Amino acid sequence: MTTAFVAETTNRVAQATADHVNQRIQWTTEAAVLHFGRRLDEIESRLHQLNQEWDIERALEATAGVVISTTLLLGLLRKRWRLLSMVSSGFLVYHAIEGWCPPLPILRRLGVRTGREINREKYALKAIRGDFTGAGPDTPGEPAEKARAAAAAVSDKFSLTQPPNVYAYEEPLNVQGD
Repeated sequence: MTTAFVAETTNRVAQATADHVNQRIQWTTEAAVLHFGRRLDEIESRLHQLNQEWDIERALEATAGVVISTTLLLGLLRKRWRLLSMVSSGFLVYHAIEGWCPPLPILRRLGVRTGREINREKYALKAIRGDFTGAGPDTPGEPAEKARAAAAAVSDKFSLTQPPNVYAYEEPLNVQGD
């Protein structure tokens, strides 16, 4: 059952994020695929990192949980703090419906990706590694070209017109799990 006021599940966070932030996240993902496409021996380690990476939903749930718990405790001292708990939980519900809440722009600018964005990088790296038929180290072609093809295959719009300096690749700043 879908209603007109509920945003599409798979794209709601990206739709609620500024275009330049989405583009930077996409470039970071593409740069990572190109970087690790030239370093096949490091793909397994990167896949492990991606499995530990917190997606935006997890980061927002943790943030909301901390804010609500803290303000409920402070509400024992001053009743006004309880209002912030109600506002925070309201924003959490709004995020579930529309894909936006106050911490979202900050977390996205810090590079916190959606589960879909993380999975795009994972599947591209798995393709380069050879987990899928017709792709991988035994497939003819230069590693850089295979990496570009994998990045393009998992991108809505492959946006890197020039290969980035893969030696300058940096991990996106992100909330990490244990």
